[in-house]
Amino acid sequence: MINKLVEKIQKTNAPIVVGLDPMMKFIPDHIKEKAFAEYGETLKGASEAIWEYNKGIVDAVYDLIPAVKPQVAMYEQFGIEGMIAFKKTVDYCKEKGLIVIGDVKRGDIGSTSEAYAVAHLGKVKVGNNSFYGFDEDFATVNPYLGSDGIKPFINVCKEEKKGIFILVKTSNPSSGEFQDRLIDGKPLYEWVGEKVAEWGADCMGDSYSYVGAVVGATYPEMGKVLRKVMPKSYILVPGYGAQGGTGKDLVHFFNEDGLGAIINSSRGIIAAYQQEKYARFGAANYADASRAAVLDMIDDIAGALGRK
Repeated sequence: MINKLVEKIQKTNAPIVVGLDPMMKFIPDHIKEKAFAEYGETLKGASEAIWEYNKGIVDAVYDLIPAVKPQVAMYEQFGIEGMIAFKKTVDYCKEKGLIVIGDVKRGDIGSTSEAYAVAHLGKVKVGNNSFYGFDEDFATVNPYLGSDGIKPFINVCKEEKKGIFILVKTSNPSSGEFQDRLIDGKPLYEWVGEKVAEWGADCMGDSYSYVGAVVGATYPEMGKVLRKVMPKSYILVPGYGAQGGTGKDLVHFFNEDGLGAIINSSRGIIAAYQQEKYARFGAANYADASRAAVLDMIDDIAGALGRK
């Protein structure tokens, strides 16, 4: 799957991923009103609104981008109905030819970690049959529990030719409380980056590993260091746009081949119509606003990388 991701990035010339992180405050009133009229102001009604909102955005941008990243918590909060919307979103994005990165941030050990890996990337056995659960192409994973938590995911990745992105240096302001702590003279995030490179060396695609890393756009200097620590790992970079990251912050996340990183924007794209810059589209044309925001993001990153 890492080969397919690289190919799609090269084909679209857009090293970006759209984070499908729906919140009710982002969803235009006309979508909510239609869903509530049919299902009431219920979990089912909310989940139907989320699904229709997602579908509109995907229809507007799928030809521009290589991948999407649905954040599972935004769906889980609506219970089973929300998870149905999550699964419908995953399946629809794959039908549209998009790579799906499940932002699930799982982290446990042993059989529990294996079950998480099977749920999101692999197949579960039922009698003599096997079925995919959520069937994303990649999943995000928390490494805090060490190799016991990561290896079950790697095993499933090898079986299914899928991938993971391991949290290394996250974009949030308090990430340094743990991640920047010095251990034998190096910050913890560098130690984690070295483990990512080690784990990834055993499961390589053509040029990059199935095992990638998450490094926030808000920490460009640390990204520069980690790019050298993990030369064969793709870096998923959150924090663009709403969290303050810009194209010029991203240059050092890429390798000399112009690859090696994929930049995420969530609310900056999916709620673009609520920004002054895109207000001209209005709520009725929210998806067109999202498309315009994607085009602007592509242009910004291309300019930063000297590709314009």
